[in-house]
Amino acid sequence: MSATTLDGAMSESTEGGPEAAPENHIADLRHRIDEIDSALIALWQERAAISQEVGRTRIASGGTRLVLSREREILDRFRDALGADGTQLALLILRAGRGPL
Repeated sequence: MSATTLDGAMSESTEGGPEAAPENHIADLRHRIDEIDSALIALWQERAAISQEVGRTRIASGGTRLVLSREREILDRFRDALGADGTQLALLILRAGRGPL
């Protein structure tokens, strides 16, 4: 079976082969989705922790809680890469790091 890696490359799996039953193929794909989900959750948590530390450091040094230009950069980056859904995803990510406004 072929599977797509995070970077978009195709990799061959020895499981099943070309005559694998559809349910085996689906199970393999779902397993990979679960692996990706685990990585996304870990990265989300790491990013939120780092963002919270940036905020604490900024406030402790006399800065503001938010830097709107930085948030705009992040929103633009996600929108450019993912469209309207990217904007919504970026808003969730930003909130996880700084809390609700």
